[in-house]
Amino acid sequence: MTTSTSDGSAARPSSKGERTRQRIIDVALEMFAERGYDGTTMRAIAAEAGVSVGNAYYYFKSKEHLIQGFYKQATVQHAESAPKALEGKETLAERIEAALLAWLEIAGPYHDFAGQFFRNAADPNSPLSPFSEESAESRERDIGLYRQVLEGSKTRVPKDLADVLPEMLWLHQMVVVLYWIYDTSEGQEKSRELARRTAPLVARVVALSRLKVLRPLVKQGEELVRDFLITRRPR
Repeated sequence: MTTSTSDGSAARPSSKGERTRQRIIDVALEMFAERGYDGTTMRAIAAEAGVSVGNAYYYFKSKEHLIQGFYKQATVQHAESAPKALEGKETLAERIEAALLAWLEIAGPYHDFAGQFFRNAADPNSPLSPFSEESAESRERDIGLYRQVLEGSKTRVPKDLADVLPEMLWLHQMVVVLYWIYDTSEGQEKSRELARRTAPLVARVVALSRLKVLRPLVKQGEELVRDFLITRRPR
């Protein structure tokens, strides 16, 4: 079981097994930064973490599944840090921006080798894909966070869009993340600026969707989202 600190940040795992699992993840991320994703083997990770290869495979079936462990860790941290980031923010634009900036803050230390992850994640058959079945738990956790973003804002959401908007906001985050991967600006400041400038636009679209004159267009958009959002299973 992983505990949380009083400030809402993620605490270290409390059990021996979870500490071992976390150690493997931490070592892997360090080695990915030094050697690259493709240049790092599970055997090398196990040796550096001080565990047997069999033990490493006990916790992670493959190197790809190890990255799933990192994805899970990152989304847990995002979910835990979001309440503080959202505190005092009532407009939807402010809340979307806060959630995006919180994610960029968590992802920041891993930017140097994020492109290597993306090369693997871009394969639709890879478990590293954010749209894969293996990523479902982490994906749903982040979509749930955007549900909180919507519910805590002053913006009234049309009832017929309420169940798809959190996923649409998560997809907006994926666009920001994709930009961040290729962002060479110092400290990836341009990615933060992208988050700041697109959040009001997204919030404005949500607000305008309630206007009667736009309802036919919104209805068409809703049908497209329901039929083609690739994170949803066929009906």
